[in-house]
Amino acid sequence: MMAETDTNRPIAEALRGSEGTEIRLRGWVHRTRKTGGLVFIVLRDSSGLIQCTLNKKRLTPEEMDAADKALLESSVQLTGSLKKDDRAPGGLEVQVSKFSVVGFADRFPITAEQSEEFLLDNRHLWIRSQKLTSIMKVRHTVFGAIHDYFRTGGFYEFQSPILTPTAAEGGSTVFNVDYFGKKAYLAQTWQLYAEAAIFALERIYTIAPSFRAEKSSTSRHLTEYWHAEMEIAWGGLDEIARHAEGVVSHIARSVMEKNLDDLKGLGQDPKKLEVIAPPFPRLKYAEALEMLKKQGMEIAWGKDLRTIEEREIAKNFDRPVIVTHYPKEIMAFYKPADPTSPKEALCMDVLSPIGTEIVGGSVRSLDVDDMRKRLEAGGEDIGNYEWYFELRKFGSVPHAGFGMGVERVVQWLLGLENIKDAIPFPRTMERVRP
Repeated sequence: MMAETDTNRPIAEALRGSEGTEIRLRGWVHRTRKTGGLVFIVLRDSSGLIQCTLNKKRLTPEEMDAADKALLESSVQLTGSLKKDDRAPGGLEVQVSKFSVVGFADRFPITAEQSEEFLLDNRHLWIRSQKLTSIMKVRHTVFGAIHDYFRTGGFYEFQSPILTPTAAEGGSTVFNVDYFGKKAYLAQTWQLYAEAAIFALERIYTIAPSFRAEKSSTSRHLTEYWHAEMEIAWGGLDEIARHAEGVVSHIARSVMEKNLDDLKGLGQDPKKLEVIAPPFPRLKYAEALEMLKKQGMEIAWGKDLRTIEEREIAKNFDRPVIVTHYPKEIMAFYKPADPTSPKEALCMDVLSPIGTEIVGGSVRSLDVDDMRKRLEAGGEDIGNYEWYFELRKFGSVPHAGFGMGVERVVQWLLGLENIKDAIPFPRTMERVRP
């Protein structure tokens, strides 16, 4: 006698069942094939795929007619019993005894070998693909791992405004907003507000959208992305570097533990993540230039590292590498000089093994006069920053923090060619829809 259930079950759970178990499923038609009096449907839900066999000997003419008319992405529900079949996804198929269509689909516009632009234009439909579904599951794990790392480490989650009166990372990359007749900006970072909050909470973090109006159309840039940021009172460069390698390692370990099937489905070897553990290699900017010179790339002191140089550096390591002490002259106004080497800033970047910057951070300057001069040199209105400078007047302490681009982490972990696939609906210089 078959075990019965009157509850719809996820496909992944059904595939753990035994032959003869009766189950109810609902989902979408992923593939369909017809031969003789049989209709084979590969059913999809958020948890996986399963093959379902519909036989006219077991179903009514109305049910078979509905199955015949159900095109790809039609939503259906069915009841049937599990049967072993080595040819089927997961090694089990469902012999269907009841079948109905919830919503008939039109002919699905996405077929094999579509262009990248076509898929981006139809992202609202392409998001159902197995590739993007797996990416979003990994992304879910990444977000959860970030929260887990900081919350278990004694950090408070803190939110800051998305609409801001000042630029934090340079006026040339801000999105202007008409704020009731006044000029405002979409936030590039939470940092300035975080520096205010550490005097109350000391150790804080956030995951929030950030906006950069960079006129760059590369495989690693988005104009809207998710930013994981942290700020600590009483901390310096070494402490934030340790937290950077800690959270990145925790993310890698979490994905390896929770997303094995997704990694394999995306063609990634999970063993590559096993080596992602502290400590990460560290070198100063000057040492990085020497390394590049030995590899045939001579970069003048004071030049920022481009993607091509970052990739060359990353080739020397099997895990992320931390590059510190970039030239102060090319750093943001709030990054102070190293007291032992005034031309170097107390800052760092973490480069992933594929050579993309995934974390950027620094000690925060306490020298108001120096910050004023640097902002004035950049053409900024000093009056917009007076509230920020005032933080230094009331019990200021050494403090530091970093920001991590979540999509860049996902891109690295999954070996994605383009960062656009690391976010459900990408925003770039050319694209603001769907």
